[in-house]
Amino acid sequence: MIDAAIVGLGRWGRSFVEAGSGGLRFTHAVEPALDGARNFAARHGLALVGHLDEVLADSAIGAVVLATPHSLHPQQVLACAAARKPVFCEKPLALRLGEARSMVEACRAAGVPLAVGHNRRFWPSMRALRRLVAEGALGKLLHVEGHNSNENAGAVKGGWRLSPTESPGGGMTGAGLHVLDAFVSLMGPARRVQARLLSHKQPPSPLDTVSVLVEFANGTSGMLATVRDTPFYWRVHVFGSRGSAEVLGETRLLLHRSGVAPEVVPLEPADSLRAELDAFAATLADGTPYPIPTSDMLATVSAFEAVISSIEKDAPCLCDAP
Repeated sequence: MIDAAIVGLGRWGRSFVEAGSGGLRFTHAVEPALDGARNFAARHGLALVGHLDEVLADSAIGAVVLATPHSLHPQQVLACAAARKPVFCEKPLALRLGEARSMVEACRAAGVPLAVGHNRRFWPSMRALRRLVAEGALGKLLHVEGHNSNENAGAVKGGWRLSPTESPGGGMTGAGLHVLDAFVSLMGPARRVQARLLSHKQPPSPLDTVSVLVEFANGTSGMLATVRDTPFYWRVHVFGSRGSAEVLGETRLLLHRSGVAPEVVPLEPADSLRAELDAFAATLADGTPYPIPTSDMLATVSAFEAVISSIEKDAPCLCDAP
């Protein structure tokens, strides 16, 4: 069992603690707003401190999990690398590719693992979809479509998540990025994107839509959308020359073939937050490769940065090579 520190006790940081892990044990929590975190920390047996440096200097802590504002990720990952602490960083790894490259290189030079938290990759449905694609069950890949929308924005009335510097592109950072990362996991790096943001209501209760056309380096195409704020909906649909496969939520996968009714692929539910923490723990324990390679981490940030640039310029944008 590896003793770990959780950095940030907002909604997502608390979700990590409550999910738990078979290989990580949270013993410390870093949270600047100490008063609001004391009850939660006491309930979960966490030593509560106010600064990251305090846990980086503690030799008993074998890993750090970051659930902090997006703009803090680069400096915090670099600090973990300098302290030789393996680090798990919630998505987005960074908002710009240059920062992400520096983070990956710092961890590589320090010899410490770097993991990123894209929990949708750990859904049973998305794992099954990747297997179908990898096995060639759909034939030649041609196109992918995706959608991720949720109502979280309506519950957030202030704070850093509504800041355009922390969450650029409307709902793209919070929700659309999950689909973009799913695309990378299925189709590889993006070559070019064209995106459009339409705002219908400004914060503190924003309503907006993002639509993105994607051209991948392998010559396939894609399109994604995200709506903020509307009831939760998730769909990723891969089209191939011999069939298509469509994910609708965590455990629903439909296989479409010519001349027959769609086949429902049976899947068992799983806790995706616990699964990604367990995968990180396995990397630390015996060197098992983390399921999201650094090449994918960089490709997702590259595509995301291009999407934001396309929104801002109202023009197609090329993706920098990861």
